[in-house]
Amino acid sequence: MSRIEGADPASLKGPAARIIEEQEKVWGVKLVPSLIYARRPSVFRANTNMRNSLNVDEHIPHSLTTLLNRRVASLNGCPA
Repeated sequence: MSRIEGADPASLKGPAARIIEEQEKVWGVKLVPSLIYARRPSVFRANTNMRNSLNVDEHIPHSLTTLLNRRVASLNGCPA
C-alpha cells in the first residue's frame, strides 16, 4: 500500500488519462507511481518527459536503462 493515495483514474483527463490507460493495456494494471504523479499534472508531465527522453537517448543503452529501473525498484521495495 502506498503512503500517498494516487489520483482517481476516473477523474483524470487529457494526457494523464491516456497514458494510464495505455499502461493498463500493457501491464494489466494501472501503475501506482503514475497515479501518484497524476495528482499533480506538472509533476506527471515532468516525469513523463524524463522517461521519454531516457527511452530515446542514444547515450544510455537500453540494457542499462532496464538494469537501472530494476535497481531503483529494488531500492524502493517494489516486488520483483
